[in-house]
Amino acid sequence: MFILSKLAIAVISPLGSALVGGLLSLIAGFLGLRRLAMVFGVLSVAWLWVWSLPVTSYAVRDYLESQNPPMSVEATPEAEAIVVLGGGTWPMQYGQAYPNLGAASDREWHGARLYKAGKAPLLILTGGHDPRFSANSSAESMRRFMSDLGVPDSAMVLEEESRNTTQNAKFTAGILAERGINRILLVTSALHMPRSVALFEAQGLEVIPAATDHEVRGSPTWRLWLPHTDALDGSSRAIKEIVGKLVGR
Repeated sequence: MFILSKLAIAVISPLGSALVGGLLSLIAGFLGLRRLAMVFGVLSVAWLWVWSLPVTSYAVRDYLESQNPPMSVEATPEAEAIVVLGGGTWPMQYGQAYPNLGAASDREWHGARLYKAGKAPLLILTGGHDPRFSANSSAESMRRFMSDLGVPDSAMVLEEESRNTTQNAKFTAGILAERGINRILLVTSALHMPRSVALFEAQGLEVIPAATDHEVRGSPTWRLWLPHTDALDGSSRAIKEIVGKLVGR
């Protein structure tokens, strides 16, 4: 099921769906259906071009991020625990001494920031790994990094079995239930927050979003109308979040 979900995500992404359209164009061409082949080809290129525009990418990302705007630590309510979702640090490869920070490492920084401000006495770090490719879990890599930030090991509990956000919510809820905890601060990227909140609330938890890693910023410029690979990547991630929330995954 995990592999199937990853394949589905790849197919519905702008690049994946454009490749499918290109394949259909080739098939139609081989069958002598030239007009249909041209339609598939033009639509595929146009589809990929639209989602590669920063103006389009920013719009769809802003739709998600604006649901949880930046909030200062001082304005953040207190809770019983802080749950930090994996993705900010990469699971350590065999032979590595330290974890590598990813683009979403603001998650760990913000979790540590909230803990040091006394917003909750406990941190739950959630994220597993594939032992074929990494020496430890995402949660363990997070623990090592946050320990370097000054968070004591005694304040961190690891959830190391999950492979996706649905499992993050399910397995973390079990850990929280064992401790009688229901009210949490949920820390993840703003783009990822709407789907994450829905999944954690589905587990019966009282969720306070503490979004970080906001991507959309800056004033309009003519460069927003030039295709860019970063924009395509942002569009793909936003579409994944929207579709994931719609299907409850």
